[in-house]
Amino acid sequence: MNRVDHIRGRTFHGRRGAVENAFSYGIDYVLIPDMEASVTAPAPFSRRRGTVAGVRDADHGGPPGQGRGAVWLREVLAAEGIDLPGATVGLLTQPRLLGHVFNPVSFWLVTDAAGLRAVVAEVTNTFGDRHSYLCAHSDLRPILPGDEMVATKVFHVSPFQQIAGEYRFRFAIGADSVAIRIDYRTEGAGLLATLQGRRAPLTLPGLAGAALRRPFGSRRVLALIHWQALKLALKGARYRRRPTPPAQEVTR
Repeated sequence: MNRVDHIRGRTFHGRRGAVENAFSYGIDYVLIPDMEASVTAPAPFSRRRGTVAGVRDADHGGPPGQGRGAVWLREVLAAEGIDLPGATVGLLTQPRLLGHVFNPVSFWLVTDAAGLRAVVAEVTNTFGDRHSYLCAHSDLRPILPGDEMVATKVFHVSPFQQIAGEYRFRFAIGADSVAIRIDYRTEGAGLLATLQGRRAPLTLPGLAGAALRRPFGSRRVLALIHWQALKLALKGARYRRRPTPPAQEVTR
């Protein structure tokens, strides 16, 4: 059964360096274990139609609004020489709500009977650009919760951070909970971001509760991003203009 799970979670961001800033807030994610199969979810949630909430292929796997979903992810794995017969492709993301979606980061999860084999962190900035980081061991052994997956930063996310340094990812995707840690390190500065929450089947009351707690969905996320940007500007953080995005869609 391809059950859609609801992660009623919390995210934390803590900036290090000369200008410090930290915040934490509640957030709702969904986890679809198999993006190539039909799903089991309450009626207001849909994989295709323009209903109250859902996850569309067009929103993931390629440029925003032009995505190809799991087809894109399979092509990425093939291009990187990752051959995992029988593996499924899942997605951890904030759902589209009332016709709007914005995800600073979603996570493609490649799993098989041995566990989590690869993760693609799909990063989108507020300028409409997108880049993805592929995390996998060179021998494709399972990614364990204590494993640190390193990727060089090549993509402009915040105008108050330079394009330098590296990300150190940790993933703990369990049957009952989700915990992700992203430690961005660069000389004299950095940022720690986490996402964690309980994992449970998506239900109609749960969906309604998410809508009542956070009725503006990803619009709220965008508002919070701009609010934090204003705080950084008032604290004197240096603003950097948006550079040309990298030509490659995916790096590792």
